[in-house]
Amino acid sequence: MSKLNKKDILSAVAKFFKELKPSKKLLSQNFMLPAIAVAGIIITVAIVGFSGGLINFKFLGITEHSSSQEIAQKTITYINEKILKGQSTAVLIDAIKEDGFIKVRFKIGTNETIGYTTIDGKLFFPQAYNLDEKAVTGNTGGTTAETANNNAQKTSCEEIKKDKKALLEAFVVSKCPFGLQMQRVLAEVVKNIPSLVENIKVEYLGSISGEKITSMHGDAEAQENLRQICIREEEGSKYWNYISCHIKKGDMESCLVSAKINTSGLNACMTDSSRGLKYAQVDFDLQKKYGANGSPTMFLNGERGSEFWFGGRTAEAVKTLLCCGFSENLEICSQKLSEKSAASSFSEQYESSQQVTPSGSAGGGCQ
Repeated sequence: MSKLNKKDILSAVAKFFKELKPSKKLLSQNFMLPAIAVAGIIITVAIVGFSGGLINFKFLGITEHSSSQEIAQKTITYINEKILKGQSTAVLIDAIKEDGFIKVRFKIGTNETIGYTTIDGKLFFPQAYNLDEKAVTGNTGGTTAETANNNAQKTSCEEIKKDKKALLEAFVVSKCPFGLQMQRVLAEVVKNIPSLVENIKVEYLGSISGEKITSMHGDAEAQENLRQICIREEEGSKYWNYISCHIKKGDMESCLVSAKINTSGLNACMTDSSRGLKYAQVDFDLQKKYGANGSPTMFLNGERGSEFWFGGRTAEAVKTLLCCGFSENLEICSQKLSEKSAASSFSEQYESSQQVTPSGSAGGGCQ
């Protein structure tokens, strides 16, 4: 990536303000704050201490070995501490490596915002927005108007695509703290409203290389992904029993026993490429089709969906999202579930110990 200098940054500042079109929405305080915050970020980048043309974020703990998630989290910390200063709170949703930058998606209040941090963690750039248009949440890999419409944030149930048999698909990887968090939320939904189990499907991110499954966090995660895929496909009635156990400690052996999994059949599935790898390839083909690249990423009736449209990574929010996908009003959807944020990573408890998450730990993802 070429080195950015002061001229490049000031040019970006000019472009940002040029592309901001007047709108009645500017009169709304709730909408104005994110706009001011974004403008403040880019102005700060343009005028605060250049060292070789770049701001040094090392005081935030960023090093050349920091992951995308770590850099994104540090970026959110910077926004909250240096820009918003307690006036509001930025909450991280996810971070994706894209075109030599880290795409950081976050919320300020009820508004989603996308910015870009350089991969060395030294510069943060907001995306220039047309304030007359709806925000886009998520990336399905397309650039057409139809894709943008499918990705647009929904503000009510009525805007969500309906189907008689709604299907909520959640893409995860098995050792991602936030993938585990989503599995915990979904397990809570299934436990309390068992009839929704047919409308929820967990799918896995990864690829197959040389007759071997791969995953973002290495072989151990890839093999656990494959294990869960085989259980899902060949012993589906026991899938949630296994997941509900696995998300507590990651103790695969004891969870296979408690879920009463046929281990000989499972091992055969995992070693037979015509079974396990074939099932996995279906997930990976869907991953490519949808453009899913973060754990977790959700799709409702084939379109990008977000639990943050309805309050966050909670059982109630995810249930509401799914129920909005049905063409008919279901009585079961009136049942209230937990509005507490679920714990991330492996945890014996359902509830997160930190319900208010100013740095976005409840809304993160693995890339």
